[in-house]
Amino acid sequence: MASIASGRSETFSIGRAFSNTFSVIGRSFATLAAILGLFSMLPSLLYNIWNLTQVARMTSSGDIATFERSTIGHYGVVSLVAGLVLLALAFLAQAALVRATIEDLNGKRPAIGDCIHIALRSFFPTLGTGLVIILALVLAALVLGVVAMIIPIVGGIIALLAMIPIAMWLISISVAVPVVVQERPGVFAAISRSRTLTKGSRWRIFFLFLVIGIAAMALQVIFTLLFQAAVLSGGITTRGIIVGAVGSSLLSTIFSAVMSVAIAVTYVELRRVKEGTSVDELAEIFS
Repeated sequence: MASIASGRSETFSIGRAFSNTFSVIGRSFATLAAILGLFSMLPSLLYNIWNLTQVARMTSSGDIATFERSTIGHYGVVSLVAGLVLLALAFLAQAALVRATIEDLNGKRPAIGDCIHIALRSFFPTLGTGLVIILALVLAALVLGVVAMIIPIVGGIIALLAMIPIAMWLISISVAVPVVVQERPGVFAAISRSRTLTKGSRWRIFFLFLVIGIAAMALQVIFTLLFQAAVLSGGITTRGIIVGAVGSSLLSTIFSAVMSVAIAVTYVELRRVKEGTSVDELAEIFS
């Protein structure tokens, strides 16, 4: 396959990015599935089975209050640890998918071992970048929450309006992980670099991610409604736990795959648009 790196566009194209995202997924499906199965699907499945089992035990207990008092601490600790592990694995998966996406767009067949090697090599700066972003969002949420409590009506309006700049900030740093993996700067340098690359294209990137997000939310809502209907009609059975865990894990993995590849494609497109960098030039840095 000829590289798509030839030529240079003047603006970031939503259509091209969307098309390239699903082209990468189609061509390298087996590699992406293996990476996500290892870092996302399997860990998420194990946690969801455990979580649904705990919920089933709670709802079937004769004395819910007593049951919760004796187990809530253990449940909370396990959930917190599991959440942190799943978060770390999610960043590993995204880093591996960056490598796979660039290799695919360069006309090569991504190797699973090579993608994992690149992900492990950039794990700590990738995780650091993600944690900085998460902490910033938590801090913003706390501040807005306090404002909404102090000034109930006006504060609520302020918090609602603040969603727009927060969303734009997230879009501005959306390619920070590909920057870390590809260019290997420091954490804050990667965030700054992402803001530079996305400048002038943020609304287009926003609409690209919005389409993917709406599709994912629609699938999640449909699955949740079906699962809740099954629970109401027959309770939480062993089969229901397995179906719920597999369905939930599969949906989150699919969304993670599409979004991670879209972010990597966005990074490649931004480098091409703003700097004229071809995909093969990007791939050479890894060699």
